[in-house]
Amino acid sequence: MLTRRAALGLFAATPLALALVPNAALAAKPLVFQNPLAINGIDPVAYFTKQKPVKGDAANRVDWNGATWHFSTAQNAAKFEANPEAYAPVFGGYCAFAASKGYLAPTIPEAWTIYEGKLYLNANMRAMELWRQDIPGNIKAGLANWPGILG
Repeated sequence: MLTRRAALGLFAATPLALALVPNAALAAKPLVFQNPLAINGIDPVAYFTKQKPVKGDAANRVDWNGATWHFSTAQNAAKFEANPEAYAPVFGGYCAFAASKGYLAPTIPEAWTIYEGKLYLNANMRAMELWRQDIPGNIKAGLANWPGILG
């Protein structure tokens, strides 16, 4: 069980989280839709093809679902454009572990997992570690909380 102290500890490792969460908690849409630059300009397709976060380039952009997505290559942009749901992160770019616990948190590019063909992002490395301890259970809990936690 995540205690209040543990939750605050998760945020302490990501100073940006403290600045963003109050606004995000009041959001009516996922972070990627609140932020005009989805997942902070990281190429979502690269998580699948390069197995790491790769900074996108504005020259390879796709506007989808209210946000601008950047890609490292034109080929990745085309892959995303052909099937964006296959590459866009689950929980709208918010932290998958936080969603499983019923709250919202922004994410960092380095804390990610691909599970059963879907991309999940996390607030920090500790949140990713906790999330990976029970991925199926955390997905189930996150989906039960989603989209109600958007406010």
